[in-house]
Amino acid sequence: MIVSTTASDSAEVISFVREQATRNEVDIIELRLDLLHNGQDATAMAALTRELYALLPHKLLLATFRTKAEGGQQAIDDAGYAALYQQLLAQGELDLLDIEMYRAPSAVKSLIAQAHQQNVRVILSSHDFQQTPSQREIIARLRQQQMMGGDILKMAAMPHSPGDVIRMMSATWEMRQRYAHRPLLTMSMGGLGAVTRLCGELTGSALTFGMAGNASAPGQIEAARLHDVLTLLHQAAASDA
Repeated sequence: MIVSTTASDSAEVISFVREQATRNEVDIIELRLDLLHNGQDATAMAALTRELYALLPHKLLLATFRTKAEGGQQAIDDAGYAALYQQLLAQGELDLLDIEMYRAPSAVKSLIAQAHQQNVRVILSSHDFQQTPSQREIIARLRQQQMMGGDILKMAAMPHSPGDVIRMMSATWEMRQRYAHRPLLTMSMGGLGAVTRLCGELTGSALTFGMAGNASAPGQIEAARLHDVLTLLHQAAASDA
């Protein structure tokens, strides 16, 4: 399970991460740079990742600058986005880096290569906060992420009907069965899509986001309650074995 920081102040982030480091149900902490007031200060953010990494000897640290174009809090141009991530990789400490697949192609390609040189795994991501694309389009994006070198393939979309949620789950299943050579991270957002956060594993999603404090995206479920449901589902599945 992934939980995300939502504070705008580095000291609050450090306090939050120190607390989450003791929770057994949490596997990955996502540092949301775009929610920090100084999130575009590359030197400060690299230093923050080093401090957080030291607090997480048994968990993974994921760094993410979610751009305003894909649902984040701050706008940033492609040059600034690339420069920020380049410094994180060169001077910071992290296990995973979320890179939006639709940033400038040359920058994305270079960042993926740099991340892999630093033994940092890449989550290539795409977010649609307006609608849920067709099943064909969802699969096409995930396959493109795989071809681009993503280590984890991520797609999140906003549903407007139960059919949209089912389409996301069906696309995930088809991708998992027919094309995927990398782990998938897919979800429908909002309350309507919460079921994908609970049982995405059934159709091939390898990770899910839980909420600790404030939500970092629509439809997130409190981490402890989410963990209880996942445990129940795993126990039920094991009884069939």
